[in-house]
Amino acid sequence: MKKILTLTAVFCFLATAIFAQTRYVDEVFTNVTVTSNVPYGQNYTVLTWATTGSSTLQPLVMDYYEPTGDTEAERPLVILLHTGNFLPNPQNGSTTGTMRDSFMVEVATRLAKMGYVAAVADYRTGWNPTAPTQEERALTLIQASYRGIQDTRTCIRFFKQDYATNNNSFGVDTSRITVFGQGTGGYISLGTGNLDDYNEVLLPKFITQTAGQPVPMVIEAINGDIYGTSTGVIPTGLGLPFEGDTLCIPNHLGYSSDYQLTVNVGGALGDTSWIDENSTPMIAFQTPSDPNAPYMEDILIVPTTGDLIVEVQGAGLVIPKANELGINDIMKAAFYNDGFSAAANAMNGGNEGLYPMYRPTGPNGEIEGSPWDWWDAAYWSQIPHPSCPAGVPVSACNFHTINLLSNPDMSATKARTYIDTIIGYFAPRACAVLDLPCSTVSTEPIIERNEVQLLVAPNPAYEYVRFTSEAGKQILGVELYDINGRLLQNHNNINQIQFDLQRNGLAAGMYIAKVRFEDGITSERILFE
Repeated sequence: MKKILTLTAVFCFLATAIFAQTRYVDEVFTNVTVTSNVPYGQNYTVLTWATTGSSTLQPLVMDYYEPTGDTEAERPLVILLHTGNFLPNPQNGSTTGTMRDSFMVEVATRLAKMGYVAAVADYRTGWNPTAPTQEERALTLIQASYRGIQDTRTCIRFFKQDYATNNNSFGVDTSRITVFGQGTGGYISLGTGNLDDYNEVLLPKFITQTAGQPVPMVIEAINGDIYGTSTGVIPTGLGLPFEGDTLCIPNHLGYSSDYQLTVNVGGALGDTSWIDENSTPMIAFQTPSDPNAPYMEDILIVPTTGDLIVEVQGAGLVIPKANELGINDIMKAAFYNDGFSAAANAMNGGNEGLYPMYRPTGPNGEIEGSPWDWWDAAYWSQIPHPSCPAGVPVSACNFHTINLLSNPDMSATKARTYIDTIIGYFAPRACAVLDLPCSTVSTEPIIERNEVQLLVAPNPAYEYVRFTSEAGKQILGVELYDINGRLLQNHNNINQIQFDLQRNGLAAGMYIAKVRFEDGITSERILFE
């Protein structure tokens, strides 16, 4: 069962002007200590089928980040899961796919400087993207995702066992755990936070036909249970490939796999029917134009081959259902007074925990899915991509050029700007869900524009936008943010029912205006043409 914390009242505040540093909201530590390749378990991988003809026991390892010089005995833990198409790098055709991806290192480092501890966990990969039938491709991919969920729960239990039997050698508060996945890791984090009953994987789309008979793609006796706490073996005598191979062994029995908060940056959920009252609160970041994972509902496309696999649902359906069922009520109970929340609320249709990150189409029609990624262009430009036609020089076709197709203006600066937004939106919500000592009362609740009869015109605009409210409802202040939550203009002490916000040379595009009244604040989308 998954655990949901309850609070009688939580009010989080993230200041736009920093006068005091607050742990879990700001970076209060200067240095981070990283311990690499820490074992958290072991299990069987199918990656060796192609080379040895059998599964092989694989160590499960993580890189562990903690704030240097921290005196806290128990710190909230974030388990980070990398992307990679469920294949090892570089076989996955991507410039990413390891524990040391730029995104993973950046986020883990920032979290540790904020006072968290972060475990960047590797997990078992391996499936057959070149299988001759869609059904076989789907089967092997679903099983790969299932193994990722098992390994994530193994990692959770590892820390709980360490707490109980090894004097909590990692200094973790095991009642405050977040699972945070990016890309492929987002599929795993969403699955871990919502899949709590084996019967949920017996949906028709997860059933294959063998000799004319329906057979589940995942069978507990073969693949192990959904927590990775039982043995799974391919039976003999049925003529199955690799019969007798072990696919799962239990780790850290007797400890709970429960945790408190799920975050996905990209990725999607196997099926929204998995979301129920036992699901953890969820925060989701996704570009609605993501070509590899649907924002709403579509058939999963595998980047390595372009093949269609199975229908999944993205953040645009997952978070609304979480809100509908009350799963994110603990976050709704908080008043957020920061630009990141204002920007999200102007785009997410009132769905708490959802941050849609809109990106323009690239100069050659590229559709971007992961603007938070970056890589070493000089290194990856020297490696030919498996999709490159024969005879084409490496300088014209390589891992760098191919991956630019889904991230055309890739740079560390751009990626870090998106990570600013991800961390800025995550931090106050984690304070609320995890009941961390970083909360304070905000005096400015969110109000609807009709409560003050606010008019915003012209919009779209060229030079200025005029805000007009009803008599007696004075506009106290206006702040203008870009869609990533960065403060661009701040106008205080207006105290009028009308205010003209000047463009002042801002580039064309969407902006978020936070308008402050005595009764609270409201956010409005502004488009400058």
